[in-house]
Amino acid sequence: MLFNSQEFLFVFLPVTLLGFYLLGPIARQWAILWLIVMSLLFYGWWRPVNILIIGPSILINFALAAYLLRLSQRGDQPGLSRAVLLVGILFNVLFLGFFKYADFVYGTINDVFGANFILLHVILPLGISFITFQKIAFLIDVQAGRVKAFTFREYCTFVLFFPQLVAGPIVHYREMMPQFAAATCRFDKENFAVGLTLLFFGLFKKGVLADNIAPLVTPIYEHSAAAGHTPFLLAWLAALGFTLQLYFDFSGYTDMALGLGRFFGIKLPPNFNSPLKASSIIEFWLRWHMTLTRFLTAYLYNPLVLWMTRRRAIKGRPGFGGRNPSVGAFVSLLMVPLITTMFISGLWHGAGYGFVIWGLIHGAYLVINHGWRVYAAHRWRDRATYARFMKPVGFVLTFVAVTIAMVFFRATTVRSAVDLVKGAFGLNGISMPHGAAAIAATYGTDIKHAAMWVAVLLFIALVCPNTLQILAPYEPALGVKPASTAPIIGRFSIPAWGPSLPWAVAISVITAVAIFSTGGPSEFLYWQF
Repeated sequence: MLFNSQEFLFVFLPVTLLGFYLLGPIARQWAILWLIVMSLLFYGWWRPVNILIIGPSILINFALAAYLLRLSQRGDQPGLSRAVLLVGILFNVLFLGFFKYADFVYGTINDVFGANFILLHVILPLGISFITFQKIAFLIDVQAGRVKAFTFREYCTFVLFFPQLVAGPIVHYREMMPQFAAATCRFDKENFAVGLTLLFFGLFKKGVLADNIAPLVTPIYEHSAAAGHTPFLLAWLAALGFTLQLYFDFSGYTDMALGLGRFFGIKLPPNFNSPLKASSIIEFWLRWHMTLTRFLTAYLYNPLVLWMTRRRAIKGRPGFGGRNPSVGAFVSLLMVPLITTMFISGLWHGAGYGFVIWGLIHGAYLVINHGWRVYAAHRWRDRATYARFMKPVGFVLTFVAVTIAMVFFRATTVRSAVDLVKGAFGLNGISMPHGAAAIAATYGTDIKHAAMWVAVLLFIALVCPNTLQILAPYEPALGVKPASTAPIIGRFSIPAWGPSLPWAVAISVITAVAIFSTGGPSEFLYWQF
């Protein structure tokens, strides 16, 4: 079920919280067991067979992790430990690959070689990508000795905790289980107030902002796929509109996940921090899907760099040090690992050519950004002059680059994405049918209404403080601390969230509007990954 569905908000969540708070004072283990059972119910609500799919995977991963823990504690068979870890990683990759990529592989073989493989049309279990990454990270942490002990109940709590079960954030065992161990499993008014505020902030972003711009943007993509030749203005409307739709969809889901975790006394790690305000593509990825960036950096990029550095050292080649590293070192130790990592990031997001291209584009962006920092940035006469110039220029370049790349993320075909990118660069012409009615008849969208929504959402995304800043005094996400300055909108500071009449009225209005928005067609975009 979706977080913004009525059955979740008015049935599942109240029942889950009531049982948790009633069982907690009697016995903590009963409250945790209740949470595991309700998380399984949540996962299997849409399609009960999902439990039969994910259940064996959890059991196999637990058995592998338990064996790795024994080997780690003995410390006398590192070769066997590495072999077991590789088996575990391979199992999870193949498990994910079958459900998510079988049809993509068959379709690619058909396209390239003219084969006639019959597609399997496997129904993708919810959140399989997030769960798989989380289980892989757990196996690696156990093998490395970063996890010292765990029980089956603790493992199930870690893997199945429903606020982050299907769309993240991707969490580590060592940052979650100490919190569960310390949780009182009782009602706490501060946790409940913070959780409720985050939940309804997220519900408003999703149900009111993201869902209302979606029907204005979708027809442009459909027209591009069917007829092509999308003109300049509509191409930019499509690119900006979807970027903002995904932004508020993902931001809304993240806020709701943080809020739901807080009901149980758990602080999930931050996963979204105003990425459209970034002044470089490197900064963008430190703000967008932060736990995915953390996972890819720690478990893919860094091991690749380390392996390639060792290879270069064996051959007597220089590493990546100094102000002007060699081109060979830059290519081997930065460009290749970055492109590989972002290729996998794109493929992880979806089984389609558009996602792969999106990942490769971002890989190229990151290579260019790092190349600029390595070879050009230090040539400026001083840091202050560089910052004054590059912050606004970098913001514009990053915003345009991210928006253009998002077209490949959204378009149903590569041909449609290329058409929209050509339109954004004016290669499909500038002119459109005269009058809003003619545009609506041709392209299926109300251009004035769409432009208004884009302007409003841009203002919120680029000018207003985010929920982490507003609730910072109460640590809305793990490790988020109060800032030294108050949140601002433009030049005007606003009071941080707290128990006050103005905030009570504001949250009440947001809640009412958000709840009235539920019940219509809606889907969290990141649930499909």
